[in-house]
Amino acid sequence: QGDLVESGGGLVQPGGSLRLSCPASAKILRAYDMAWYRQAPGASRELVAGISSGGRTNYAGSLKDRFTISKDGASNTMYLQIDSLKPEDTAVYCWNYGCSISRCRPSGSWGQGTQVTVSS
Repeated sequence: QGDLVESGGGLVQPGGSLRLSCPASAKILRAYDMAWYRQAPGASRELVAGISSGGRTNYAGSLKDRFTISKDGASNTMYLQIDSLKPEDTAVYCWNYGCSISRCRPSGSWGQGTQVTVSS
């Protein structure tokens, strides 16, 4: 896997939706756990959703109600669907592999991420 790249962020009104995506190698999609993370201004990076190599999903806290992580082997892409966006979701979102839960050090080098801003 080369540089980790994310896309799909933007400025959204509260209550809106976004789908973030990231291309990943077939090897990573097939053999590694993967996760989406976010870092809000002044805060530490946190895992928001993870998906194991076998497809088991994991979400931070109550985010499961609004966040959906998925991966598509046909397009070699991982997604994060975020619904009912709230201002507190404002952050830079990025992905990595090697982990699908917190307290785990991911394997890849961090990309620049994609900015999600929720504001009216």
